[in-house]
Amino acid sequence: MKKDSFDKFVDELQEEIIKQELEEFNETIVNLFHNPKNWGKLEDSDISVEHSYLGPCGDTMRFFLNINRDGIIEKANFITDGCGASVATGSQTTMMIQGKTIEDAKKLTPEEIDNALDGLPDDHKHCAELAVRTLRQAIQKYKKH
Repeated sequence: MKKDSFDKFVDELQEEIIKQELEEFNETIVNLFHNPKNWGKLEDSDISVEHSYLGPCGDTMRFFLNINRDGIIEKANFITDGCGASVATGSQTTMMIQGKTIEDAKKLTPEEIDNALDGLPDDHKHCAELAVRTLRQAIQKYKKH
């Protein structure tokens, strides 16, 4: 294949993949899966606490939080080895907790994440639970220090 035809093939394949993802998920989830916000580890000097949790589904989520002296989450990043829904829920969670106190962030529910994502499919709702459990454990770990 010439480069031009190969590039066209890749573009068409990507379009087909996204079309299939949109049949299973919605646009909000697909966008966050392909373009996650707050993905990746913070600089070591910026990390107040990091915590990893292996969910019952086999996916792992890890949060990196920068918390100021007033208990406000200034930065929240994440990584996961999970599916697109895990990436979307991790990303959505970080966006929802930045600028909040750790006490308010601790109150975040899987249902609030699900609603912010315009509804996860039933067989992926556990991804929001994974994000919340990881977050709550990270906050608990921070409070012990």
